[in-house]
Amino acid sequence: MLVFDVQPAENQRTVTVSSTTTAVVVIPARYHSTRLPGKALAQIAGRPMIEHVYARAKEATSTIAVIVATDDMRIYDAVREFGGEARLTRAQHENGTERLAEVARSLSCDYIVNVQGDEPLIEPATIDVLLASVTKNPQIEMATIRCPITETKEIADPNVVKVVVDQEGVALYFSRCPIPSNTAGASHTPVTYKHVGIYAYQRTSLLRLASLPPTPLEQAEHLEQLRALEHGYRIQTFEIEKSTIGVDTPDDLERVRRIFSSGASP
Repeated sequence: MLVFDVQPAENQRTVTVSSTTTAVVVIPARYHSTRLPGKALAQIAGRPMIEHVYARAKEATSTIAVIVATDDMRIYDAVREFGGEARLTRAQHENGTERLAEVARSLSCDYIVNVQGDEPLIEPATIDVLLASVTKNPQIEMATIRCPITETKEIADPNVVKVVVDQEGVALYFSRCPIPSNTAGASHTPVTYKHVGIYAYQRTSLLRLASLPPTPLEQAEHLEQLRALEHGYRIQTFEIEKSTIGVDTPDDLERVRRIFSSGASP
């Protein structure tokens, strides 16, 4: 039996779930994006981008609820208008992890899945695969997705976050710069991985992480996951074959619009 009460108008409500392993998707979405302000409400095929992200997350079979976490009434109202669940959060959060944690404090579930609000092409199966992987191993506190970079231009693109991992797939570092360095004359060319913007956390681990102070590498790279690494968290990564298209720039938005218009896969 699953019983949950997630009402958008009242941040104090909680989600109560059964004794089996449970997960809730939380989509952090803020209006004042640096590179593309208001992108959560950007129209794609006649609907705001946040609605596409929400609808895809709802298709995942391993979660019990999807909630948008936002500090902006325009996004909050848009989510309510299409029938989604939303929570208003404080505006002072440093990053999406902190916004996620504010909502997670009122949820009674085992796992929180962070799906970025700019991933309108996220595959529901990716959420299910990630959760299936972490729930099999209770030692994994935090996990995310990577995929091989197949377009050379993405290696130098600072909007494409790269990740290097150890032999067990645990993240060693994330960067906006090209990593690893491909030294001229090297006998082996390592695979360069792109980080896909989805995380799964044990709820208690997320709350602990969000309470920790910002770190130098996090602030230098503007990558919130580096706070976890600098504080000694292990971030397990799982590989998928093909990435989605995150919307970071106007060019990304136009590319996604063309995909929706043509009906083609990304």
